Amino acid sequence: MIRNLPLIALSVLALAACNTQPENVVAGETPDPMANELASAPPVELPPSIAKSKTYRCKDNGTITIDWLSDGKSANLRVGDMPAPTALKAAADGEPLTAEGGFSLTGNAEAPSVNLTLPGKGAQACKG
Repeated sequence: MIRNLPLIALSVLALAACNTQPENVVAGETPDPMANELASAPPVELPPSIAKSKTYRCKDNGTITIDWLSDGKSANLRVGDMPAPTALKAAADGEPLTAEGGFSLTGNAEAPSVNLTLPGKGAQACKG
């Protein structure tokens, strides 16, 4: 019994150190520091998705691949084995899709052919 006395005393001390009062957790809304900025921000516009992807053979016997985008005003053009596409965009509805450097594309995803002008080359027809 005397050997167990330190063990009992240690247990009593451990229990005495416990707080028997219930712990209250108060959950409140933390104000968002950017709430006003987000409320007045313009709506987010997602980039257009690929609506249709077509491969064409051009008059010079080269191939192009066009990813027609869902906004109807832009497309991604790959010429031959070019690794990165060139982003083409129309300034307004009904105008040709263009990019810096002299790229110009007339047509749409439903047309059987498109007219393409590449930098350093003249305009040529490409059939799908």
